Amino acid sequence: MTHRDRLLAVLVAVCWGLNFPAIHLSLGQFPPFFLVALRFALIAVPTLLLVPRPAVPVRWLLGYGAGFGIVQFVFLYWAMSAGMPTGLASLVLQSSAPFTVVLAAALLRERLTLRQGAGVLVAVAGLAGIAVHRAGLDGGATLVPVLLTLCGGLGWAFGNLANRLAVRSAPGESFRLILWMSVVPVLPMLALSLVIEGPDRIAASFTHLGSSTGLLALAGLAFTVLVATLLGTGLWTALMSRNPSSTVAPFSMLVPVVGIASSWLLLRERTSGVELAWGALVVAGVLLGSLRRQSRATTRAVAIAATPSPRPVSPSPSVVVADTATGAPAADERAASASARR
Repeated sequence: MTHRDRLLAVLVAVCWGLNFPAIHLSLGQFPPFFLVALRFALIAVPTLLLVPRPAVPVRWLLGYGAGFGIVQFVFLYWAMSAGMPTGLASLVLQSSAPFTVVLAAALLRERLTLRQGAGVLVAVAGLAGIAVHRAGLDGGATLVPVLLTLCGGLGWAFGNLANRLAVRSAPGESFRLILWMSVVPVLPMLALSLVIEGPDRIAASFTHLGSSTGLLALAGLAFTVLVATLLGTGLWTALMSRNPSSTVAPFSMLVPVVGIASSWLLLRERTSGVELAWGALVVAGVLLGSLRRQSRATTRAVAIAATPSPRPVSPSPSVVVADTATGAPAADERAASASARR
């Protein structure tokens, strides 16, 4: 991996980490479910007009869009609007990694190695520590956003499995798959928003867009769509296409670091030392499960991130690194892509 590629990998992690404060700013103006619909609509409309549909079975495209685009972001945006700290959200969403490993073993009959199993247990211990700590705050009210974020990570994991099966059927169409995945959530999320949030609340979100809150919300939305999703995804795909995935994927571990640091610097949001300690255990577990020694066979990595932005997974046994979203990377040796973080 060249020095230039290392710098680009760090740049991608920065883009995905900054996506969480960007989502926070957007939620200051728009209701969460409508914001998800709006986010994907901005990608879906030009995709429908300009990008040919990838040659993948429709069921895997729909599964990818439902898991990654709908379930992940419904719960992530809901959690953040309900008080989930922005930096902590970027960390807890790493749960998509152990979820993906376990689901791949259970549903796709992929072999779970001892190293992966140990990584899952370490990551789960860290997540449990965060949950127990939050359960003791404010009468347990702060635990609910954590549980919602974990549900988002689970949705991301299901999206990963559908993504893997889609990439297996069309290995050269990773980036187009990401663009067309964005088409799937738009109408379901708009319908959900109309039912739960209501037309009046949606209409009200378009008032006062010229205020400081409105302008920051629009800037956050633009960052999520243009920088975190399109730029981050494009760069990650290029890096995965010319470097071993096991070399590139660990850079996704910088995402929660950037997410927590940027939330502190930009939003004055502090994460307690206890949560940072448990979070370090989560990252260590994900890293333990995602790295393995090189063998004669080509090492492959499954990673998705986050941000919330989509990243496809390879058809080989899971080696998972979580991202976000926009959010966690997924890749095969020739082509891979990022993800919505969060």
